[in-house]
Amino acid sequence: MRPTAAALGTPAERSEGREKVTGTARYAAEHTPADCAYAWPVAATVARGRVVAVDDSAALALPGVLAVLTPDSSPRLGDAGDATLAVLQDLEVPHRGWYVALAVAETLETARAAAEAVRIEYAAEPHDVTLTADHPGAYTPDVANGGYPALRERGEVDAAFAASPVRIDVSYRVPPLHNQPMEPHAATAYWDGGRLRVHDSSQGSSYVRTALAALFGIPADRITVSCEHVGGGFGSKGTPRPHVVLAVMAALHTGRPVKLSLPRKEMPANVGHRAPTLHRLRLGADAEGTLVSVSHEVTTHTSRVKEFVEQAAVPTRVMYASPHSRTLHRAVALDVPTPSWMRAPGETPGMYALESAMDELAEAIGLDPVELRVRNEPDTEPDSGRPFSSRHLVECLREGARRFGWADRDPRPASRREGALLIGTGVAAATYPVLVMPSAATAQVSADGSYLVRVNATDIGTGARTVLGQIAADALGVPSGSVRLEIGNSDLPQASVAGGSSGTASWGWAVHEACTELAARVGAHRGPLPAGGLSADADITEQAQQESPYARHAFGANFAEVQVDTVSGEVRVRRMLGVYAAGRILNPRTARSQFIGGMTMGIGMALMEGSTMDPAFGDFTESDLAAYHVPCHADVTDIQAHWIEEDDRHLNPMGSKGIGEIGVVGTAAAIGNAVHHATGVRQRELPLTPDRVLAPPRQ
Repeated sequence: MRPTAAALGTPAERSEGREKVTGTARYAAEHTPADCAYAWPVAATVARGRVVAVDDSAALALPGVLAVLTPDSSPRLGDAGDATLAVLQDLEVPHRGWYVALAVAETLETARAAAEAVRIEYAAEPHDVTLTADHPGAYTPDVANGGYPALRERGEVDAAFAASPVRIDVSYRVPPLHNQPMEPHAATAYWDGGRLRVHDSSQGSSYVRTALAALFGIPADRITVSCEHVGGGFGSKGTPRPHVVLAVMAALHTGRPVKLSLPRKEMPANVGHRAPTLHRLRLGADAEGTLVSVSHEVTTHTSRVKEFVEQAAVPTRVMYASPHSRTLHRAVALDVPTPSWMRAPGETPGMYALESAMDELAEAIGLDPVELRVRNEPDTEPDSGRPFSSRHLVECLREGARRFGWADRDPRPASRREGALLIGTGVAAATYPVLVMPSAATAQVSADGSYLVRVNATDIGTGARTVLGQIAADALGVPSGSVRLEIGNSDLPQASVAGGSSGTASWGWAVHEACTELAARVGAHRGPLPAGGLSADADITEQAQQESPYARHAFGANFAEVQVDTVSGEVRVRRMLGVYAAGRILNPRTARSQFIGGMTMGIGMALMEGSTMDPAFGDFTESDLAAYHVPCHADVTDIQAHWIEEDDRHLNPMGSKGIGEIGVVGTAAAIGNAVHHATGVRQRELPLTPDRVLAPPRQ
């Protein structure tokens, strides 16, 4: 019988928790090799143009300055397939904030002073950073992020919409958003006996190693990239970023270890952002609320450096039954930084728009918003026709309504007042795909009976170490305390990036397979274990690349109660509830943390987070945490997460679905719908700041 301490489903504490709270967990910028130098980048101050002159004499005259790298003096880079990494290679400036030089010095303070002393002369060119739905440069790409077709159509959408008894034709706007991890992007690079060693703040060290090998022409087996502890990423560390390239470049140029940590004000321009999205939703339904026609068209921006198209219409292909459907993505290439992944890319802005429109449809019909969603529950995935491996959205809605007290709600808008406060409640659904990526793992048992599991997973604060240890112990049939885990190093068996809510499903599958095989070998072994112990390895690449006949998604329902101050315009979330169907929950403690973390991020998106692209200067106005506000403890008073027990045999050996991102998906819409219920005024642009609430848009 397996010891209960190893069982999956138990609320095990984080295995690295003590290291983090005592400060012994080391992050990328906390590795300081002997004779370490420091680098500070120089960012372009024009929105588009060309460098015509660099005067680094004042910088080089400062005591302790080792070098100033420019496009004329920096090492030439190879092609890594990502143009955002081609830093200091030419004189072109594609957007404000693009790096045009790098100062390297004995101390951090000197490097910063040197960077400020570099004088750059530009030939500025006219720029365009403003996204509009009717922009003349808008085009339909072949695919959106994730490889999804940009356009999918079924039936006769326009004719069906025109013939529908009830029609909703509305537009929504989601501004640019920034990931804002607690740990800035940082890297420490040095040469060790012909081997390049890099400590990077990354969600996937193997991907960084591959990129560095291509860029610098170094065999990958001579590069070690580690990211043992990462202070958050939310997608911004999902691909290699310019900071690690600059750190390696400086180490190569000076022959010294070099450390580089990006100033937070430069992160919006250099580590990706959630692109702004303009949504047009047209929903046609019969008088009973059955959807007949669904059209979701999205316009977003991308950069001129690299195409990235937020797949914000994709979740509409999953959610509700309708015989006629169109989901379209359009992009506009502007002189802006390259957007990238941010927690639940596509689903987060897309479901805000869809679930807001569904609320508007419910009001137009006079139907309860929960009931509207239930009535349009599909039997199969609407866009593909594939059966769902499991789908318990209705159960999430029903259970959430019960826990929230939804039945006691007066459906009339602006019907509940407490002095100057208007009180309202709202609901929204959530979805996120189940993804599995190629990964490998090894498991070993020593002669003394201790176990070691090795997999290049990355724990970005999600509790991955803890859950992987539970998976290993469960498969081995041993107490979890007897299993040691090695992760976060590119020399370990290759594993996928910590992204797409795919980590546990991918890494855990490989760990489960390796440990199951090792357990079988140990069970078949007779006598004492050999001096070298026993080992087993597993690689799930083939399984991960097989296309499932099932549509695999997690689902959820979010409920919110808000108060709107009619004097100040301030909106506060009084209570928030999320109920999810996300497969087998492997660790309730870390799972609840992930769900609540996602909902907290959604509160920020709804009420305070938003970035402004300045049309004159071509940069993000909110470039630090003084201007770009994120939620704090005072903003999250009563927030709860629950889940439906779900037994899905079509996922992985653990029966788990990803949980890191679905929490954010429906939150903003639930809050927006609650604000409408409180005030009777529909806001269609985020965030719901006091100025917007006090001066609502025309309906």
